[in-house]
Amino acid sequence: MAGKLKVTQIASPIGRKKDQRATLIGLGLNKMNRSRELPDSPSVRGMIMKVQHLVRVEELG
Repeated sequence: MAGKLKVTQIASPIGRKKDQRATLIGLGLNKMNRSRELPDSPSVRGMIMKVQHLVRVEELG
């Protein structure tokens, strides 16, 4: 079974491109300091890479 990732939004999407805002919403984030636990999959990793400057990622067991 794949692990999980804890993704926390650490920066505002104000002034960013629309696709970055949409990616945050796709990850389930829309407010500062909000966190989500997501499965560690290639699609989630790709979304995180797109907004890596706006989020903090922690690997969970």
